[in-house]
Parts: sequence; C-alpha cells; structure tokens
Amino acid sequence: MSIWTRIAEALRALTNGEPLSVVFDHLRGPRERSVAFTIAVIALGAKMAKADGQVTRNEVTAFREVFQIPAEDEAGAARVFNMARQDVTGFEDYAARIARMFGADNQVLCDLMEGLFHIAVADGTYHEAEDAFLARVAEIFGIPPHRFAHLRARFVPDAGQDPYTVLGVSPDAPMSEIRAAWSQAVRESHPDQMIARGVPAEAVKMAERRMVDINRAWDEIQRIGA
Repeated sequence: MSIWTRIAEALRALTNGEPLSVVFDHLRGPRERSVAFTIAVIALGAKMAKADGQVTRNEVTAFREVFQIPAEDEAGAARVFNMARQDVTGFEDYAARIARMFGADNQVLCDLMEGLFHIAVADGTYHEAEDAFLARVAEIFGIPPHRFAHLRARFVPDAGQDPYTVLGVSPDAPMSEIRAAWSQAVRESHPDQMIARGVPAEAVKMAERRMVDINRAWDEIQRIGA
C-alpha cells in the first residue's frame, strides 16, 4: 500500500468537517509516523506558501522532489496542500500538534524541517517571512538554535555554506570531535535510519543532498586543517 493510499485513509477518518490539523491527533502508531511526516511537510509547506504570499511552480515541483509523487497520486497530494491552505487553524497550532505526535524524537523533526527548507528555497529566493516562519516552527519543535543554524546553512544562499556550521561544530573544536560529528551525520542520513525514524521511503531522496552537503563540509574542513 503506497503512502498516498494510507494518507487518503487518514483523511477519511476526519468527520463532521474537522480541519486537517486534527489528523495528527489520530496518527499515533509507529506505522502511521510516515503518514504523519508526509502530511506535516505538505501542510506546513502550504502554510509557509501563505507566509510569503504566493505559490510558485517551483515550490510545487519541490514537493514532487521531496516525495517523488507519481502522476496518479498528484491529486491526493494537492488535496492535502489545499486543505491546509484553506484551514483557518494557524501554522503554530499545526507545528504544536506535530511536535506532540513525534514527542522527543528531535531527529525526525529535523528531517521534517529539512523538507520545509527544500521547499522554501525552491523558487530561488528565501523570503524574510519564510525565515521567520521556519525559525518559529523550529522553536515549537524544540530544535535548538544551533541545529536550526546547521539546517539553514545548508539551504539558504546568504548563509555562506560555512562547513563548520553545516556539521554543527565550532571552528575551534579538535579534529577528532569534528570527525565524530561528521560520522554521526553520515549515520543519521542512512536511508534505513531515516525510514526507521518515520521518514517515508518516498522521501529518503533527501538523504542524497544531505550526504553531499556533509561530505563537502568535511572535505573542506580537512583541506583547511591540512
């Protein structure tokens, strides 16, 4: 059963005109984590699109890149997007419900933030409203400022792709500590680890860009220290 079929089932559970945000209260089991992850990225992405005032073709394409949406399932993904855009529930309530659902699993929330960053920069610009939106979502998720800076450094053009920030380490840290941070990032980016956390198989393509970024940062730091 595809992730989109399971999402359709989750949406059918909404009754009496309940808003999309309520769906996260129904998704609790381990099997439902990937469904919740997918809905969360699409829904918060829709709210973020409202924050910068427009939805571009590039942003829509970014959803397809994150989730590899087959043509036959595009209508289902569009339904989730439109339900979130039309829902009067604010993005902060969405973020709070998602944070409660995933609990203390900070890494899967960072995975979710990564999907949102990918969507935010898809149109070639990164708006102040998007930056404020993502910073607030990260705060609600309980993601520490240094982890948010780590994610931002990988995606936002003005962040400069500082290799130390990308790996979440201080430039003054010993090489052994930096190597350990790089090794941990590699482990966390393995597709099997991501799927175990709740990232759907349709979205683990995100790991490819992440691996490129962290390996590039590690190579650059090694050159600096040589």
